[in-house]
Amino acid sequence: MKKLYIKTHGCQMNFYDSDRMTDLLKPLGYELHNNGDDADLIVINTCHIREKAVEKTYSELGRIRDQALLRKETTGKKTIIAVAGCVAQAEGKEIMRRSPWVDIVVGPQSFQNLPELIAKVDPIEKNKLINIDFPIIPKFDDLKSDISERGPSAFLTIQEGCDKFCSFCVVPYTRGSEYSRPVKSILDEAKKLIDAGAKEITLLGQNVNAWNANGSDDRVWGLGKLINELAKIKELKFIRYMTSHPLDMDTELIEAHRDIEKLMPFLHLPVQSGSDNILKLMNRKHKVSDYLKIIEKVRNYIPNIAISGDFIIGFPGETDKDHQKTLQLIREIEFSQAYSFKYSIRPGTPAAVFFDQVDEKIKNIRLQEVQNILREQQFQFNQKSINSDIKVLVLKNGKKDNQYLGRSPYNQSVFFNHEKENLIGSIVNVKVSEAYQNSLSGHIA
Repeated sequence: MKKLYIKTHGCQMNFYDSDRMTDLLKPLGYELHNNGDDADLIVINTCHIREKAVEKTYSELGRIRDQALLRKETTGKKTIIAVAGCVAQAEGKEIMRRSPWVDIVVGPQSFQNLPELIAKVDPIEKNKLINIDFPIIPKFDDLKSDISERGPSAFLTIQEGCDKFCSFCVVPYTRGSEYSRPVKSILDEAKKLIDAGAKEITLLGQNVNAWNANGSDDRVWGLGKLINELAKIKELKFIRYMTSHPLDMDTELIEAHRDIEKLMPFLHLPVQSGSDNILKLMNRKHKVSDYLKIIEKVRNYIPNIAISGDFIIGFPGETDKDHQKTLQLIREIEFSQAYSFKYSIRPGTPAAVFFDQVDEKIKNIRLQEVQNILREQQFQFNQKSINSDIKVLVLKNGKKDNQYLGRSPYNQSVFFNHEKENLIGSIVNVKVSEAYQNSLSGHIA
């Protein structure tokens, strides 16, 4: 068997893509390994959302070059190096210029062509292969290979691309326009994932709640209807989805949270800012009041739901008044968890040429203020779980002896100790005894 090493950066969709690359390459004799020291093929699956992620890619490629040279000197074996993902899509030939030891550059809509590209690599001619086209036929049509073994929880991409064109975001340029997979394609893959060991599936998309397709009843289905259909699969125990957009949050999906027990009471709904002025500059196409109305409706339908969000801090033009409005919104919503980042310029996006960029020192101060509140809210939310019984899907072993790690319906990490072996994949009831900033601990009830 040939050794395959994949390093994945970025979002859950990249992790899904890496899993599918593994499935594609297995018939070619590639077996996935945990490190690249003696790998025949190394794939870096990249993220282009933030500047640091891009530079991290180039830094890592330098380390991989040294690794590959050492392997060639000691064993005489050539290591094929491939760069996939959104950096590959955005930078293309620039990768080959800055890192000429790279053999293959392949975009997120073209990685299904990896087997063909690998076959064309010529170590003597040192040919460079670039495939960053947006195929006319969606890549999912070519992803019909068997699925390798999965853990208890698996990702399933159902929607890709974005038509929203937020001024800060590169996704429309790296992932293309919005595309929804057909119902049959999704259901077929879901069943394959379950056969491979999954008991929980997280549905993925850049705007996952924008998914729509013709269903078996010849009607157009939205995400709520799709989840209802997936819930009929007996072996599937838990369903999650991310990432959503406020513009696509409809009543049917909210009702699904209320009516479908397998759909977890957790909603990740990014808002990005608490200021209407900044939202307009971001081209978000919604106001703060729209977001608040959605959250109010969701909580009226599902009072115990956990709300998560995203915030971009220090967007061009953001004043102290705008920042205070973001803090106000955070306090009003009371998030169970949220992600917050400093704005970073992404070349090619409209916001990159805005003149009123915010000073880095101010960004740092504002980000700290945001994160202090979010951390406190997350801790308070976790505290509410003490002395409660929580249904937990056991995902893996913990770092300590006899320790297991699982996930709660509210997307919390849960640790517990138990001497019984082989609990991974089991669903257990955990009595929560302690709550921390980022996790819970307890014992099997």
